[in-house]
Amino acid sequence: MTFVDDLYQAYKHQLSSQEIDAELLAASVLDELSHEDVVDLLKELTDEDLFGLYGLYLIENLKRRIHKDKLDGLPFYADYTPRTIH
Repeated sequence: MTFVDDLYQAYKHQLSSQEIDAELLAASVLDELSHEDVVDLLKELTDEDLFGLYGLYLIENLKRRIHKDKLDGLPFYADYTPRTIH
């Protein structure tokens, strides 16, 4: 995934090992991209990366729905926190 590699190379010296750094960088980048930009980047993905990306999307949204609808506010697993990147 060239875009991720380029992004990492540009910011690797400013990132710590904290997950929040990746989340903030991703949110910042997404803020600057148009719908068309995102579609163009998705077109560049290999099938494996595209399915992996969509798999993560499905998993996060299913966990969010389970958390909301089925568990009456109880966490899906002990350290689950629903997240929205953008």
